[in-house]
Amino acid sequence: MELQIIWFVLWGVLWAVYFMLDGFVFGTGILHNVLPRTDGEKRVLINTIGPVWDGNEVWLITAGGATFAAFPTTYALMFSYLYTALLLLLFSLIVRGVSFEFRGKLEGEGWKKAWDVAIQVSSFLPALLFGVAFGNIFKGLPMDAAGYQGSFISLLNPYGLLTGVLFVLLFTVHGALWLSVKTVGDLRARAKGIADKTWPALLVVAVAFLAYTKFATKLFDNYLAHPFLFVVPLVAVIALVGIRLFSAKGAMLMAFASSCVTVLAVVATGVVGLFPNLIPSSLDPAYSLTIYNSSSSPYTLKIMTVVAFIFVPIVIAYKIWVYRVFRAPVTEADVLGDKQAY
Repeated sequence: MELQIIWFVLWGVLWAVYFMLDGFVFGTGILHNVLPRTDGEKRVLINTIGPVWDGNEVWLITAGGATFAAFPTTYALMFSYLYTALLLLLFSLIVRGVSFEFRGKLEGEGWKKAWDVAIQVSSFLPALLFGVAFGNIFKGLPMDAAGYQGSFISLLNPYGLLTGVLFVLLFTVHGALWLSVKTVGDLRARAKGIADKTWPALLVVAVAFLAYTKFATKLFDNYLAHPFLFVVPLVAVIALVGIRLFSAKGAMLMAFASSCVTVLAVVATGVVGLFPNLIPSSLDPAYSLTIYNSSSSPYTLKIMTVVAFIFVPIVIAYKIWVYRVFRAPVTEADVLGDKQAY
């Protein structure tokens, strides 16, 4: 297998794993002012993600680093063409991290309310922006020999916004299911209720996204040329339905696992449809950025492959260990009795 193909697969895996892990953090943040009824419950929500949220973002850094090292031309032009959107995304992620840390530094009600709003906004905005960005990548950017012919406003097209809404709903359900596993009592029941109520909207938007994708993009070309690839979106559909079935039985851990598979399969559906493009041109395919015309040298890719196959399993093992250590549900008594808690 060619090194460019190997790194395209790794690139897709890194983004998919990032969205699976940070997706429930986004969802938890989006629900921060919706689900809890007391300050103690808000602290419970933050502490369910407290031990893992910053580690989850390592996958974002790794995905960005892999793009920079393996496909430098794509990295350079993507951060140039999508500069405003990515800058807003960066600021949102910074504010989110600061909000978790600063919210409990003072006891004033106004202080906490301000950071509560910051948590919710800085969780909603990245979810939306990631969806808009990937929706436009799936659709193709207006690129020609002179470069990018669009603007930030042009990214807010119907297909891009629909993909943004899909990501927001997907992460909201993902976060609610996470909380239904990591909390207890009435808070757990309310989290399950939000997941159940949001799921139908997610299903409707997912169907609309698939239908619109057929007309707005060329993602289905690879699937029609190689029908066996349809197993990828099929897995996404089965996992999405699985969320509902497991939740109806009260098997919330399995429902959350189905949500994880849904996120992975949704991202994989888009990545498989893109191949061999990284950023297609909507004006002329000749100006598309592919894994072949934007990759690093074979020598660089060889070194990176060796490094990746050594260290990625170590990172995965570490993440499994962290989630195992902090696998117990978080209660209000735990938070109030721990001075080190958020």
